[in-house]
Amino acid sequence: MATDLEFPLIFLLPTHLDADRLHELEEKIPSLTYDIKEAEVILGNISKRQRALFELRHRKLQTVPVEAATESQPPGSSHKRKRDEGSSDMDSSAHTEDGHRNGSAAWPIPQTLLKSLEVNIVRVVKLNWLTESLDQGRVLPLRDFVIYEGPFIEELKAIRTTRKLMGDQIGVRAYSTSIATLSAYPCNISSPQGWRDLDDIVEYGWDDLSRVQQIGVKFYEELKLKITRVEVESIANTILKHARKFSPEYQMVIVGGYRRGKHDSGDVDVIISHPDECATLNFVEKLVVSLEKSGQITHTLTLSNHNSERGQRPVSWDGNQGRGGGFDTLDKALVVWQEPEMSDRGRASSVDSASQRPPHRRVDIIISPWKTVGCAVLGWSGDTTFQRDLRRYCKKQRDLKFDSSGIRSRLDGSWLDLEGNGKAPDMLTAERRVFEGLGLDWSLILA
Repeated sequence: MATDLEFPLIFLLPTHLDADRLHELEEKIPSLTYDIKEAEVILGNISKRQRALFELRHRKLQTVPVEAATESQPPGSSHKRKRDEGSSDMDSSAHTEDGHRNGSAAWPIPQTLLKSLEVNIVRVVKLNWLTESLDQGRVLPLRDFVIYEGPFIEELKAIRTTRKLMGDQIGVRAYSTSIATLSAYPCNISSPQGWRDLDDIVEYGWDDLSRVQQIGVKFYEELKLKITRVEVESIANTILKHARKFSPEYQMVIVGGYRRGKHDSGDVDVIISHPDECATLNFVEKLVVSLEKSGQITHTLTLSNHNSERGQRPVSWDGNQGRGGGFDTLDKALVVWQEPEMSDRGRASSVDSASQRPPHRRVDIIISPWKTVGCAVLGWSGDTTFQRDLRRYCKKQRDLKFDSSGIRSRLDGSWLDLEGNGKAPDMLTAERRVFEGLGLDWSLILA
């Protein structure tokens, strides 16, 4: 079966993919990860190396290129000198950890050097690799589809820190040398248009941006600000208050980094549910409209009703099917939030007190039917490593397929009700039942 192929960890770039196509591809990837830093393969509907580099830089990934042809192009070639001279704010010489200068090194890192370093190489690969592998029923070699490859500099720094904590001074020195060596081979950051910052995009490329991209650029500085736990709770309670205007029996759990105990979060993730599943059908639109009228939601980036469109039925899974028939498609709204008013205590640590208005925030509102709410809470609470390990455990030990919209058998594709034995009294009890059904111990903090 196509979805049982042993793919490496894959991060899927949304570039040049509409929502339906993106969702279709996500369903086909059994080893999908949403953390680009742990991906072994970055898959994209792109074909140019420059675009691949842009996507990595856009996601704040520092890599250096690996090219077999490096030795055939001497570092002093005229083409290379011209490219180096055209860049600014980039010293062509690098410094080691001790402050000594290494020589000019702007060409790609040799393959022979990487062989001596314990570092993973990330590969940006054409989308055709996935589709052709699925069509042929086997994982094809990457070599004919690779657009760009390079090692993570940050990974070496993390390894060095681990060695330092373990008291491995030899390892610390070795990785410090490796970091300095890799840093000596920088990638020139540039764009075909010569743009260098957001102001250039606003001035020259604003009309070419999608609405969502324009919103992201407009509020970029605000959306980068971290959100305190006090403010997360305030936003979540406001959402629940609006939900309970429709019915007092709506329940909510704050998930994401907040539930794992983080002091500051990048966004707010909440799951809303109701014991009566008729109440969650098409409810996300009503809730968003209510919050828009009250002024909290300023922009709606994404509004998905996939789960309601299929009648909130837990869909069976067939590994032979190209599409999952709506698999893992809970109703959700991804919105930009701004409090009309906020107490000084809630925003003092995250925004300058001189600011007249509170900052815009990213908020994800997920609506789950009660019969699978335990899976939804579990699926949106754990970090990437936990989620990956949980899915592997379900596959290898239980012959099951886990997702935030439910659990299916890999034998016949049927949905399994692990939250049964009567309706759970609350959402956390439903989550506990999922753990028990999987033979695992329940933990409040899923870090």
